[in-house]
Amino acid sequence: MKLRITLVKSPIGYNRRKQRATLKALGLKRLNSSVVKEDIPPIRGMINVVSHLVKVEKVDE
Repeated sequence: MKLRITLVKSPIGYNRRKQRATLKALGLKRLNSSVVKEDIPPIRGMINVVSHLVKVEKVDE
């Protein structure tokens, strides 16, 4: 299964080192940008770090 991760809130004003770096590692650059990633534990951990900034949807491909 895959996950569609969408950036819905700006990371401005949040911890640069942890949260902004996590968004960059996920490949999210701008508001409303989306990426599709595999549903694996490392990705789930990254989503948990920035859960207040992103929206996650399950995608069946």
